[in-house]
Amino acid sequence: MHPQETTLQSALHALADPVRRLILRQVAESPDWTRACGTFDIPVSKSTLSHHFAVLREAGLLEQRDEGTRRTNRLRAAEFGARFPGLLDLVLSEDGETAKDRAEGGEQAR
Repeated sequence: MHPQETTLQSALHALADPVRRLILRQVAESPDWTRACGTFDIPVSKSTLSHHFAVLREAGLLEQRDEGTRRTNRLRAAEFGARFPGLLDLVLSEDGETAKDRAEGGEQAR
């Protein structure tokens, strides 16, 4: 989905989860299309990680493309920022270690 079609509810839902915020920060740290889905250091199962990628894609935060056997990612920062000014900047400025601790705690509770 293109960010211009995203509702505020959908955006907030996608950004509410600490695992998804961690994914966004890790994508933001890499050049476009260089980060494959299997390269994330996130303490969740593969199926859970796939679910999180789907939520971020549906909210217009991530764009993905297949390159052979890999699926690479691009953060749609400019497009999302045009729709919701400042929201993504706020998420990306969150302390990464704190978010990772929350993500690890959330997976253990499941």
